[in-house]
Amino acid sequence: MTTIREQLEVREDETLAPQASRSSQSKGRLRPEPPDPIRPIFQRDRDRVIHSKSFRRLKHKTQVFFAPEGDHYRTRLTHTLEVSQIARSVAKVLRLNEELTEAIALGHDMGHPPFGHAGERVIDKLVPGGFSHHEQSLRIVDVLENDRQGLNLSWEVRDGIARHSKGKHGLPVGAPPEHRASTIEGQIARVADIIAYVNHDIDDAVRAGVLDTKDLPQSAVSLLGDSSGLRINSMVTDVVNQTLAGGLTEIRMSEPVLQATLDLREFLFQAVYENPRATAEFEKAAGVLGGLWDKLRQSPAQFLDPVTIETEGLDAAARDFLAGMTDRYAVALFEDLFVPRSWSV
Repeated sequence: MTTIREQLEVREDETLAPQASRSSQSKGRLRPEPPDPIRPIFQRDRDRVIHSKSFRRLKHKTQVFFAPEGDHYRTRLTHTLEVSQIARSVAKVLRLNEELTEAIALGHDMGHPPFGHAGERVIDKLVPGGFSHHEQSLRIVDVLENDRQGLNLSWEVRDGIARHSKGKHGLPVGAPPEHRASTIEGQIARVADIIAYVNHDIDDAVRAGVLDTKDLPQSAVSLLGDSSGLRINSMVTDVVNQTLAGGLTEIRMSEPVLQATLDLREFLFQAVYENPRATAEFEKAAGVLGGLWDKLRQSPAQFLDPVTIETEGLDAAARDFLAGMTDRYAVALFEDLFVPRSWSV
C-alpha cells in the first residue's frame, strides 16, 4: 500500500513541467533519515524552516531602516513573506515545484544580522575574512539550528539558499551557471528577492521621507509602472513570459525589464542605502555592534557557544552570536553592558 507522500509524488510527476524538480528525485539530505509518510521532502523542508527559531527572529530584524518605529515598515520577516509570495506565484504559473520554491524563499535571509544593510556592512568589517548573509543562512540550517543539529534540509533547498544572493552588482537572471542555483526553482527565489526589495524598499523610503516617487528613474517608471503593485506585476509577467519563451531552461527577463530593474536597484543604493541619513544609521550600528563584538570576545564564557569556540575558534562563535541578534536584543544588550544605571537605595 502506498503512502500519502508517495501519492503526492506521483501527482507531481503527472502535473509538473518536465523541467521541474521532483521530490522523489531529490539528491537527499546531509544525514540520511526515513522519509515522512505524508509530506514530500521539499514540503517537509519548508515546514522545518517556518518552525525554526531563526525564522521567528526575522520579525525583529530591520530590512532597511534602523529600529523603525512605524507599524508599516518592512522587517526581514515581511520581506521574506513577500519574496515567498512572488516566487510561488511564478512557480505555479510555470508548473514548477512550489514547495521547493517556497522553502528556498523562506530560508534565504535567515542569516541576516540586525540593523539591515548597515548591520551587514559592520559585521563584514568586524569578522576576519568578512561576512555574507547567504553563507550564514546556510550555516544556520546546516549547523546552528536545533541545538547544533541543523535542520538537515535537502540538497536542493540548501543550494538555493547558498546561491540566492546577488550583491550590489550581481544579476538576478542570466548569471553564469556557477553563480546561480542548480534548480530552476532556486533561480525563481533569486529573481523574486530583487523584485520584492526594489519595490518595497521604495515604499519604505517614501514613508520615511528619504525620497519622493518623482525622483525615481523615469525610464523605469514608464516601462514598469508608477506604483509598487504595477511594477511587481510587470516584472513577474515578464519573467513568466520570457521563461516560457525560452523553454524553461532557466529563469529569464527581457533586456528592457532587466535593465529597468537594475536601474531601480542602483537608484536605491545611491538614494537610500548610501545616502547621508543611511550613513548616520551605519555609524549607530557600528557603535552598537562594534562594542558588542569587543565585549563578547572579552567574556566568551558568558555569551558564546563553547562548542563553536573549541572547534572553530572565538571569531566564529562571536560572528554567530552577533549575526543571530535581533535589533532590539542588540540594543538592549548594549545598554545593559555599556550604559550606566542609577543605583537604588
